[in-house]
Amino acid sequence: MRIPPDLIKGDGLLAVKRYMNKTAHMVIFKVLVTDAALGKRGEYIRRFLADDEFEAIQFAEGNGDIKIIQHAAVIEGHILPDKKKRRHHN
Repeated sequence: MRIPPDLIKGDGLLAVKRYMNKTAHMVIFKVLVTDAALGKRGEYIRRFLADDEFEAIQFAEGNGDIKIIQHAAVIEGHILPDKKKRRHHN
């Protein structure tokens, strides 16, 4: 699913948080509920997160408050998208 960049709110791709030592994750998520502290319903939001912050995002997804659309590892400011698992056909 490709989201037009002008629809994504939150951290910009060159945000200072991306280059901080503790930053380990980049997520783009969609807010599913109207009363979420993370944003308004229907918004797509990008965040650069430390491990503990990512756990909170996963918890919010488990509660049905958000849906994670994209995840990537962040190492020294480099964004490394998750690779889809490949199926082996025999």
